[in-house]
Amino acid sequence: MREAVIVANARTPLAKSHRGSFNMTRPDDLGGMAIRAALGQVPNLDPDEIEDVIMGCGLPEGPSGHNVGRVAALAAGLSEKVPGVTVNRYCSSGLQSIAQASHRVMTGECDVVIGGGTESITLVQNDKQRFVDMVNPVLNEKVPGLYMGMGQTADIVAERYSVSREDQDAYALLSQQRVAKAQAEGWFEDISPVTVNRMAKQPDGEFKLEEGVTVERDECNRPN
Repeated sequence: MREAVIVANARTPLAKSHRGSFNMTRPDDLGGMAIRAALGQVPNLDPDEIEDVIMGCGLPEGPSGHNVGRVAALAAGLSEKVPGVTVNRYCSSGLQSIAQASHRVMTGECDVVIGGGTESITLVQNDKQRFVDMVNPVLNEKVPGLYMGMGQTADIVAERYSVSREDQDAYALLSQQRVAKAQAEGWFEDISPVTVNRMAKQPDGEFKLEEGVTVERDECNRPN
């Protein structure tokens, strides 16, 4: 079996949901930005040699729908001849896509594959997300945990394994501090800055359109 190697990697910064800098940026566009940034690291690669684009998405609906992997490939400027596919395994969708991309290379199906992921919690968590229509009532009766959200799961895990709120807070703070340390030490140099328009909350509580905002680093870290 052949060996698969990653020759380039890139990602956009992370932004807060709803209030963050990407609250007007479509997930297919974000995916396209990341693909373009990665391809910029391998200028000798002919984009037409790319044989598949595999993109993970936890909520492939709304602006993330219609095979967002394929749409992101086109948003990146790839040829219509380059296929694309979307993989859903919720939080591990992006990792699963990279694994599947490597499998295609290792088995000899492809020589060049893009694997990644894209997501916008902001643009799918709205009045158009009718959860009641997503639930299969028969399966929900037989397997009640099938549609359980992360918050409900966390409550059950905490009770089952006696994880206190204090322990959770301490672990969360440690995680945030590790991110801050990694940022300071330059471990996130793979971030590709992107310029977007956003709706930003003003001191008076109103939202105002801000145009041409460049996001260069993750917005979400709270180490203090």
